[in-house]
Amino acid sequence: MGKVGFNMTMSLDGFIAGANDSAQNPLGDNGSHLFTWYSIGDTEYKMPGGDWKFNISAASAKQLDKALSSAGVLITGRRTFDIAGAWGGQHPVDLPIVVLTHNPPQEWVNKPNSPFTFVTDGIESAVEKAKAIAGDKDVELGTASTLQQALNAGLVDELHIDIAPVVLGKGVRLFDELGKLPLVLEQIASVEGQGVTHLSYRIVK
Repeated sequence: MGKVGFNMTMSLDGFIAGANDSAQNPLGDNGSHLFTWYSIGDTEYKMPGGDWKFNISAASAKQLDKALSSAGVLITGRRTFDIAGAWGGQHPVDLPIVVLTHNPPQEWVNKPNSPFTFVTDGIESAVEKAKAIAGDKDVELGTASTLQQALNAGLVDELHIDIAPVVLGKGVRLFDELGKLPLVLEQIASVEGQGVTHLSYRIVK
């Protein structure tokens, strides 16, 4: 069975989106600075789903390849699902998506060939369902809220944080709402990309 992990870009001061994020402003105010590294490299990188293409460094491309090849399913929250407009029906990582929600959107629940599975009874159930879907591959948590809930439940094995060289000052903070502190980590990797530093940690349990 694979691991339960998290992989996301974060500002130096701990934000994964700017303030006032919405469907019209999905990265929040100034949030685009988090992803400058997606356009300043010399290596073209195409995401598995849709027409998403980036220009990143070779080191960053290797990191993305490693993450995508090991992932079997992504867990996200309903708010992110809505802000992203359900990614038009295909997430850029082209994986099955487990959506944690109190109110499943009926237009997607019974839609043929939908990549979305909706779970209404908490993060433990969402991770259990995701593990069943992923098989031997990893379960990836895809939002700050799902990460926080999974950390509080002791379900997370690894964190992979892409540190962008920007201080946003406000926005969506990654490590809010944590009840089990301190969170002790063991660093397992550090990779320097262009405009980003990729850090990997194992959760000490």
